[in-house]
This record gives sequence, structure tokens and C-alpha cells, in this order.
Amino acid sequence: MNKNILWSLRLGFSGKQSKSIEQLGLSKFLDKSFASSFDKKIPSLLDNSPKSIKELRAKRQEIKSSNPDNVKELLKAEMGVSQEMKAWWLQKMIADEFPLREKMTCFWHNHFVCTFQKVKVNHWVYQHNQVLRENAFGNFKTLTKKIIQTNAMVRYLDNVDNRRDKINENLSRELLELFTLGIGNYTEDDIKNGAKGLAGLNIGENEAQYRPFLENDDTIIYFGKTGKFKADEMIDIIFEQKAIPYLITQKLLKWFIYDNPSEELVRYYGDYFRKVDFEIKPLLTKIFTEEFPKETAGSKIKDPLVYILQLMNELNVEQLNPRLLAFYLKQQGMDLFNQPNVKGWNGGKEWLSSQVYLQRNNAADLLCNGRNISRKVQMSDNDMVNDNINQLLKVSLKWNKSGTNKTIIAELQERLLFHTDENLQKDWETILKYDFNPKAEGSDNAVMRLFNNMIKTPEFQII
Repeated sequence: MNKNILWSLRLGFSGKQSKSIEQLGLSKFLDKSFASSFDKKIPSLLDNSPKSIKELRAKRQEIKSSNPDNVKELLKAEMGVSQEMKAWWLQKMIADEFPLREKMTCFWHNHFVCTFQKVKVNHWVYQHNQVLRENAFGNFKTLTKKIIQTNAMVRYLDNVDNRRDKINENLSRELLELFTLGIGNYTEDDIKNGAKGLAGLNIGENEAQYRPFLENDDTIIYFGKTGKFKADEMIDIIFEQKAIPYLITQKLLKWFIYDNPSEELVRYYGDYFRKVDFEIKPLLTKIFTEEFPKETAGSKIKDPLVYILQLMNELNVEQLNPRLLAFYLKQQGMDLFNQPNVKGWNGGKEWLSSQVYLQRNNAADLLCNGRNISRKVQMSDNDMVNDNINQLLKVSLKWNKSGTNKTIIAELQERLLFHTDENLQKDWETILKYDFNPKAEGSDNAVMRLFNNMIKTPEFQII
């Protein structure tokens, strides 16, 4: 596989940025990615969703006083907004000239998991997502402080139920286990005392805030330090711990390059991350520029986002409804804003189960034949909405129309596959025979059959 295409897939979601990487060089491409701008305006899809506490209380009162049918419609409307928010995010991923920010936002989204299914307030979920986007390349400690104090997070991990007279340990536990240190690098006492420090951190107007009548002001011992610690001080203490850099470097290596990164690499980059005081931009720069020259193709199974957006880019699909795309991702186990649990998507081999592989092959057939990847969009558990089920897509595959069968096969191999062998070559030369005429009528269909065959191979599922 062409190295620039490989890294376009890794630093984005398709081969779309490969020419920019080749022309700019990796370092300049990264600089432009880090400097990329993003829209800070609240999207219009949230216009009718409650944003302030006052609006939220009014909506709850409306639901409480409504008849059952009206309640169902009100809840369905918010489910619909959540679906539109998925489409909004997917459009950003597809349209951005330098999509690394959205790729990192998705990484943090799966690290600091927070689902609409549990939170149920779209504006809070959007705020959480926007904090991730704004701080995607910033400082890990700063991001941790900000994200722990979002309304979405204190709702998702039940800190709204954590009060001085009734301690709830959920947020305290996941802060250590999943967000910062990892299992084995803290004690149960640290969890219990941390929960006391987080007691009373509750819903606020724009972010979570401590409620004095719910706070626990006991002196606690946290990782050997004694004091009346609250969220920010607790996170400062966590970031003094020896194990702090390694969980995140392991997850970054898994997200971008290796399904099974070596412990040596995890430690090497983790030590550097501590050295740069947990700044994300220099860490990413070091990882990407040092791993780029290595022969690392074939080290990672494509996640559903990369798989489907690469296909769309190769086939030059422009009008695919993003709601259909979001539903396809849900079928593949990568439901945006709704991970299966607080651990998020596991990735790796789970992206290539027999069911996922079958769905991918079905999607390949549909797209190559100019048809939508799904015939229905699920808007809620009880509502299936037909969405242009007979719409034909305009698809076109670019290939060298002055080439021979072997040069065309080689061209597609270079774009699509990290590895081929003699058996695959024979299969493809059976599809595109030695006397293939690129000028003949039906030549596009023949090359499309070849392309469809290639993207169904196990080798195409891996980068």
C-alpha cells in the first residue's frame, strides 16, 4: 500500500488526504492539522432542545403533565435530534480538509465515554463533544479537569447521586481506572476518598459545579496526601503518579497504528509524554513522525468509520445521506454518542467478527452498484423510518484508462491493499483478463467488479 494513503487513513478517515501528505510532507501536514479551525457556533439542530436549567425544567414539567401519547412524541423528538447530531458530526469528518482534529475528537469521545442514552440531554452531550474538540491537541491534564466537570459526565457516571450523606463511587472509580491510571495503579481507599472529594459536584448552568449543601468537607487521604481536596486538586495529584502517562499512550497507539502495541513502545512514548508535561501535540508529532518511516502496514484492523469512508472516497460518493451512514455504523457496533458501556468500543478483532465482515461485504456490493448502504434508518427503538430506499447513488471509480490489465490491478493494489500474493493476482487476472481493452464499452463495469473483489478480501480490512 502507498505509504501516503496508509497515513491518510490513519490520520483521517480515507485516502483523501494522501496527496496533501505527499506534497506537504508529514511534518507540515501535521502543523496544518494542529492549526485547523472549527465552528464554535451551536448547530441549529439544537435550536428546539433545552439548553439552560430553566428550559430543561420546563421541558420536564411539560413531559410530566402531558398525556402518554404527547410524552412519546416529546421523547421521540429528542431521539431525532440525537440522530441528527450523529449526522452533523459525520459531515464534519467527511468535509474537513485536515480531519485529524475530528479523528482525535473521536478518540477522546471513546476515552471519556458519555452516552446520550444515559445523559438524555442533547445540549449536554454536544457540550461534552465540543470540549473534546477544543482540547483535542491541548493538555491531557487540562482536558481531564474540564471533561470531569461537564454536566454530561456528572450525569453519565452518577455523580448527581454522590452527596455527603450518600456517597456514589462511580465517577471516582472510572476517573482512575479508565480515564487516567488504569487498573492496579490505585487502591480502593483512593476510590472511596476520591468519591468524597467529588461529592456535591452536580449539574450547573454551563458546566458542573459544587453544591455546598451536598459537598463532603472531610479531610481525606488521596494517594498519600492529606487535605480537603476537590476535583482539580485530585486530578493534580493523579497526574503526579508514576503510571499516569502509559494508559493514554497505549490507547493512542492502538487508535492510530497498532492493535497490539508493544510494552516497549508504550513506555517509550509515555516517558516522553511525562517529559512534555502531558501536552498532546508534541506527543502526537513524535509518535507519527517516528512511526511513519517504519513498515507498519497490516498492524491494525480498520474501524467501521475508516472502512466506510474509505469506500465512499474511492467511489466518489457525494450524496449518501449521513443518517444512513450513522445507522450503518450502529449496525457495525460503532454507534456515535452511544458506546455499549463506559469502556467504549474495544476495537481490534471486534471490528472483524463474522457478522461485521458480512455487513461490510454487503455494503461493498450496494455501493459498487450505486445503491444506499441501508434501506432504513432507525430513529428510536420503536420507530423505523424509510429513507429514500430506492435512491440510486452516483458512483465513479478512478483508474488509468490507458493501462493494461496488470497495470490497472497494480494501481488498485497500491491504493487499497497492504499485502497481496500469487493466488490473489490470479483471481484478479481472471476478472480483468490479459486482453482487457480499457477503451471498450463496459470497461468501467469490469474494473468495478475487480474493485469489489479486492475490497471484500481480508487484506482490505487491515491497514
